[in-house]
Amino acid sequence: MTQDLKQIIKDKSRQLGFILAGVTTPEPPPHYSTFENWLAQGHHGTMEYLASERSRTRRADPRQILPECKSILVLATPYPPPSRAERSDAALSGVKRRQRTRHEVEAAEHAEGKIAAYARGADYHDILPDRMKELVQFIEAQVGGPVKNRWYTDTGPILERDLAQRAGLGWIGKNTCLIHPKQGSYFLISEILLDLELEPDPPFATDHCGTCTRCIQACPTDCILPNRTIDAARCISYLTIELKDDIPVELRGKMGDWIFGCDICQMVCPWNRFAAEGDPAFDDNHPPHNLTGELTLTSQTFNQRFKRTPIKRAKRRGYLRNVAVALGNTADMHALPVLQNALNDEESMIREHAKWAIEKITSR
Repeated sequence: MTQDLKQIIKDKSRQLGFILAGVTTPEPPPHYSTFENWLAQGHHGTMEYLASERSRTRRADPRQILPECKSILVLATPYPPPSRAERSDAALSGVKRRQRTRHEVEAAEHAEGKIAAYARGADYHDILPDRMKELVQFIEAQVGGPVKNRWYTDTGPILERDLAQRAGLGWIGKNTCLIHPKQGSYFLISEILLDLELEPDPPFATDHCGTCTRCIQACPTDCILPNRTIDAARCISYLTIELKDDIPVELRGKMGDWIFGCDICQMVCPWNRFAAEGDPAFDDNHPPHNLTGELTLTSQTFNQRFKRTPIKRAKRRGYLRNVAVALGNTADMHALPVLQNALNDEESMIREHAKWAIEKITSR
């Protein structure tokens, strides 16, 4: 009966847009010690909440989150992958960059900032919770009564990729992303802890990265470590989203034109040739992120434009900080007027990064 129920739940999951679904036990994650070592080496940067006692005890044992937990349902939702042209451009990251021609520099006047693919449309925090709630209600209807549960989508103290691997959804790649051999890695992971006995799926046992090191070679900031972890303090995604302070000067020139997140390690991954089509709920319906235009956003226009997207997480001060760095990296003299205007911004962090960008451009 539990096997039949599990299949019924998986079928419903697919109807709700979860392209992958697997079940694992609430036993401690197999690579928790890796997480502890990662914290001990300070690779979590300023994300001190990860090192708190609450964070560590719950990640070490999912039953600390839900004592009644008997099964964990792990789910994956695809988001639209970057275009073929973007992937080709990312391939240049692992080789010596050629000198830009004068024509290319002048074309930077219309340069657009790069946004991680998952963040180009609606915020998944506004979409996936409703789907998980509906799935829980469906499960309760199937068993004829309430089922104690907790659910997360990148919001709770849980080692979701570790659990996803143990639930059979894929392997953890050298770039730390969960990779599925038929779906790639452009998907969001969710978990539902259930007070319900379900037959666990076999773990995904094989590693298909082999000798490939494309992600490691392509990373502009060298943040990918040999043990399938990353030095978050060097990762462009961390620098543009999680870091609330000034971006280290030595890393600014390596960030290119990324202004929120980064996809380089995924774009060069051979397995993403098989990436699934994204869920329509995450389609990008926003205008291009023209760098010179972005730097003029007021607090009101920033909040209006990004209120239902992940970009709001960076807040205006962080987002315009990122934009200023990207403008500095374009080497575009046309950007100087808008950068000079930003020197009068009320936020000192924006002023500091605009000053750096001006110096970077004029020094060339």
